[in-house]
Amino acid sequence: MPVTIYEPAKLRPGTLRIIPIGGLGEIGRNMASFEIDGKILIVDCGVLFPEEHQPGVDLILPDFSPIRDRLDDIVGVVLTHGHEDHIGAVPYLLRLRADIPLIGSTLTLALIEAKLKEHRITPYTLTVAEGQKEKLGPFDLEFVAVNHSIPDALAVAIKTVAGTVLHTGDFKMDQLPLDNRITDLRAFARLGEAGVDLFMSDSTNADVPGFTPNERDIGPVLETLIAKAPRRVIVASFSSHIHRVQQVLDAAHANGRKVVLMGRSMVRNMGIAADLGYLKVPEGVLLDAKKAVNLPDDKLVYMSTGSQGEPMAVLSRMANQEHQISIGKGDTIILASSLIPGNENGVYRMINGLMKLGANVVHKGNARIHVSGHASAGELLYCYNILRPKNVLPVHGEQRHLVANAALAVQSGVPEENTIIAEDGTVIDLKDGYASVVGQLDLGFVYVDGSSVGEITDADLKDRRILAEEGFVSIFVAVDKQTGRVIVGPEIQARGFAEDGAVFDAVLPQVIKALEDAAANGTRDTHAFQQVIRRTVGRWVNTQHRRKPMIVPVVIEA
Repeated sequence: MPVTIYEPAKLRPGTLRIIPIGGLGEIGRNMASFEIDGKILIVDCGVLFPEEHQPGVDLILPDFSPIRDRLDDIVGVVLTHGHEDHIGAVPYLLRLRADIPLIGSTLTLALIEAKLKEHRITPYTLTVAEGQKEKLGPFDLEFVAVNHSIPDALAVAIKTVAGTVLHTGDFKMDQLPLDNRITDLRAFARLGEAGVDLFMSDSTNADVPGFTPNERDIGPVLETLIAKAPRRVIVASFSSHIHRVQQVLDAAHANGRKVVLMGRSMVRNMGIAADLGYLKVPEGVLLDAKKAVNLPDDKLVYMSTGSQGEPMAVLSRMANQEHQISIGKGDTIILASSLIPGNENGVYRMINGLMKLGANVVHKGNARIHVSGHASAGELLYCYNILRPKNVLPVHGEQRHLVANAALAVQSGVPEENTIIAEDGTVIDLKDGYASVVGQLDLGFVYVDGSSVGEITDADLKDRRILAEEGFVSIFVAVDKQTGRVIVGPEIQARGFAEDGAVFDAVLPQVIKALEDAAANGTRDTHAFQQVIRRTVGRWVNTQHRRKPMIVPVVIEA
């Protein structure tokens, strides 16, 4: 069902306007804006990674159009944690205004500062910790510790004259976390007692019953797998999953193996985490990749990126035999991460390639080597019962996740009319404890393609898909500019359609006749001739070959 686009009314004084700019209906691009009395606060600014139907795209950004003309009104960007889907678009926002303050925990800011350094941007930052309170313009902020798959994650309570919003960021309720930092339910309860007018909650696992297992359950499994591996072990995970890397370091150390970090982002992020004390590296366990060639295979563990089947990541290049490490019989590959929706084909293609080379591939489907970083349904119900929010806006998830989260809220006693299942660009106003949808903006994807940002359109991607799937046909014709008669051609060249050019012999007379008929009717415009050729060849190709290639006619006047 198409979304009805309509502009919201002018924002009234003392009313808080919330616009989810990204992260609704998708896993990634998390970003939301909060505006009251002429000032704007942003929470998170992340990227989405492209799927197969978006060929050539490197990253997908949120559509900044709701705030692009209001940059001077932004008082700050709160970053809940250091994952790419929450911080990856910050460099592109700061290109528009470099001095927007960034607010986050020590680790989160260290990760984004390293990323911004690559973009030659020096940010203005404010480091905060759980329990800390800050005032930014009309926004009173309180930061709350939450447990996630990366250390130092924070929820944020946003207090204004219009009411209080609690935004969880990504979180779960691991009761035995590796860093002993649990989600602060006491703070949640205190906020609930004071009154939460709008609860914006992570929805990623809302359709998963029960409780998310503990991270500690993974360590023994990794240790056993590494102990039994006859040759090299290659563990793939997200480059920011510090907890998982810690477990791999500990398991390798227990088995007398050295660990080699592979992938630029993995090396950078783990270096930052180790320097700040978030990663405890056993003495002598890390080894430079160049020195690894001197050790036997059964003494090595490689920690790499590429668990999502990304074409240019380390593991995919290994599977395609395009990496310096050649996978062979006896190697053990461990995919220690969740499968992000949309990446299934790429991941299974990579697994098949690795197994074809003789590797034993261990993944979440055949071993318990990963637990999610997101709260399941049971944990979310605890939150609803503790907070008793007046209104609920599920965030961070696909449509099925948002709907499941809203259903949990209703089950816990939130009135159904007070739950909002929104989309990117939905405009919600909060006033006097009541949240209502007041508009729907037309927000799209912003594609990063090489050095270009926002120049690639959906039409361009459609052309790329046609080229990849259907092929390319060009037709050259020269016509007499006085009479419109064909002088040279038609000459047809095709790529990705048919090996033998003679296949087009049957359509050439049809093209000539169509051009002659058009000329007889007074056509002299080259663009009109091109349209005649495109229709004629397109109709023939579709009828005879059931194909829809890209057809590019070239007509010149002589």
